[in-house]
This record gives sequence, structure tokens and C-alpha cells, in this order.
Amino acid sequence: MTVDAPREREDYGPRTRPLPFERGTDGPRVVLVGVDGTRTSERAGWYAAGLARRQGAALVVVHVRANAGFTALVPGVDAGALERCHDELTEELRRECRRGAEELGLPVTFLCRRGDAYTELRAAADEFRADLVVVGASEQAGHRLVGSVATRLVRAGRWPVVVVP
Repeated sequence: MTVDAPREREDYGPRTRPLPFERGTDGPRVVLVGVDGTRTSERAGWYAAGLARRQGAALVVVHVRANAGFTALVPGVDAGALERCHDELTEELRRECRRGAEELGLPVTFLCRRGDAYTELRAAADEFRADLVVVGASEQAGHRLVGSVATRLVRAGRWPVVVVP
């Protein structure tokens, strides 16, 4: 079974009524969360969904896939199989967003982007004027030395960032 190429954006749940943009109001109006299929990103997604529901905010879920060109450079890796695996993960995340939007009555926008996770999350946060960015803590040991996506988002200092363990 082949899965279509990932769609850039899908909206689920009720529509939000447009409000004038004002940073620092009574609570977040737009909560953005990065998900990648890991345990910590799943916890971050549910945390962000709960927060958005309690605050009456919109939720923007961003899934960033690595560029396909990088997988072709790794010897012994079947790029086609890896791409299919990424397609399946994207579809699973899309279904979870749709289900969560229906269950919680929450306006959810699902974005699938390609590239560097930090760069794409930063761009999406600016594009949607996020009041809060939520990400899962990295479980990779090497990120303690070179810095994780979460650390880079915090250092950017452009939005409050919640890092979910």
C-alpha cells in the first residue's frame, strides 16, 4: 500500500473565530506543539491539547520530516522503505489529531513540513503567531552536548517554551 505524499496543512474540529492579535493577553490563543512519534512528543501533544482546551485556544500540531535526500547518503539504508515508514507515521499522527479534535471539540491545525525541526517549528510559530510552543524533551544522549531542538527554541527567546519530559 502506498501512501500519498504528505499534505502541508489540514484543519480539524470547530473553527475558531478570528480575534485581533495581541501577545501577552489573558492566556494563549494559539498553542503550537512539535510531534515526531516519540514518547516524549506524544506526551507533549496531549499536554498541549489539554492546555489549549482549557484555555479555549487553537492548537497547531507540527510534524517535521527530515529531507529525503539525507537518507540516500546513508549506506545500507533502503530510502524507499524509510520514506514509507515516515509516510505511515505522518498518517498516524494525522489520524490522532483528527480524533483528538473531535473528542475534545478543539480547533486543530496539522502541519507536515520537511527540513530541520528547529527551523520549521520556529517558522510555524511565527506564521501562526503562537503564544506558546510545546515540545518533548529529547531522549538522545548527544543532545546534552550539542543542544536539542527544545534548547534551541528556548534560546531563541521569541515565545514561552514548555518542554515536556
